[in-house]
Amino acid sequence: MQRPRFYITTPIYYVNDIPHIGHAYTTVAADVLARYKRLQGFDVYFLTGTDEHGQKVFDAALQKNKQPQEFLDELVVRFKDAWVKLNISNDDFIRTTEARHKKVVQDIFSKLIAQGDIYKGEYEGSYCVTCENFVVGSSLKEGYLCPQCGRKTKKLKEETYFFKLSKYQDRLLKHIEENEKFIQPSSRRNEVINFIKQGLHDLSVTRTSFSWGISVLEDKKHVVYVWFDALINYVSALGWPDGEKYKKYWQDGEVLHLMGKEIVRFHAVTWPCMLMAAGIPLPKTVFGHGWWTVEGKKMSKSVGNVVDPLALADQFGVDSVRYFLLREVPFGVDGDFSMNSFKTRFNADLANDLGNLLHRSLNMIEKYFESEIPGEPAN
Repeated sequence: MQRPRFYITTPIYYVNDIPHIGHAYTTVAADVLARYKRLQGFDVYFLTGTDEHGQKVFDAALQKNKQPQEFLDELVVRFKDAWVKLNISNDDFIRTTEARHKKVVQDIFSKLIAQGDIYKGEYEGSYCVTCENFVVGSSLKEGYLCPQCGRKTKKLKEETYFFKLSKYQDRLLKHIEENEKFIQPSSRRNEVINFIKQGLHDLSVTRTSFSWGISVLEDKKHVVYVWFDALINYVSALGWPDGEKYKKYWQDGEVLHLMGKEIVRFHAVTWPCMLMAAGIPLPKTVFGHGWWTVEGKKMSKSVGNVVDPLALADQFGVDSVRYFLLREVPFGVDGDFSMNSFKTRFNADLANDLGNLLHRSLNMIEKYFESEIPGEPAN
């Protein structure tokens, strides 16, 4: 009898710094789900990886006086090592600079050009380098600030290729309304529905002002927009369109994308429309969990409050970190990290409750079973 199949993904993490507690939260949560499904008898495939193109990476590499690929190769090791240390059971780790990914991105891009879903035009508007996101004028905060990160956007005017996002608006909305579990939790679902009903605009999907990206085969001076490129990792890692893993886990399996709430819109709007255009089945569920703050404040390098999960693991143990991340707050809502809350949870739940249970159990085994764990009763 064929086992049911389950394909779970984290977002591919943007490689311009070291892993922090937000990265760890998503990855540990995905790992727990993958392990749970395996225990249930599912054939599980678990993917994570790194997002390595775009202007932000290009600029960060230049600031270090390094070539982008050299800069990335040093940072990616930190992510891979972090997941080994945190006992993450991923089956694959994809990098968007790998040949297997580039080919699929170019093939899908060419397919959409050929069928008229991508067309050439000119983009003029605001762009947030930090979020790698084109910002509609009506969404800008005062002072041309990005509504997501609050940083000043750049004015862009350049030749570009557009993806016909608007063409798939009605079809996407119908799918969301007919499939209640497609976007979770319900608060994210409602946000996405409201966003779509405001009207989708065609999306600029290439850049010409820098060269660090996947080139467009039909027009080599263009590189593919980082978000269009990055989202395709979920099928490129499986060998779309003819790979055995693609057929096994995407076409015949249950697909779950797990991510932080700040990128749900890309996964619940842009990605499904891309899939519809390419003739690829949609995932079953897009789940956007909450953010972590630190002592009530947003994590920030400039503030100096970014929490290193590996340092915590060194001090308190890997399982303690994994336990805290999933125990402290209901999954899906925002959470706050503090050393006081971590130590309280560690002492109360693990040292006191679990430790006391273990101590009592060992004493009873020693007292009543001569220090031997009882076996199965004889038939």
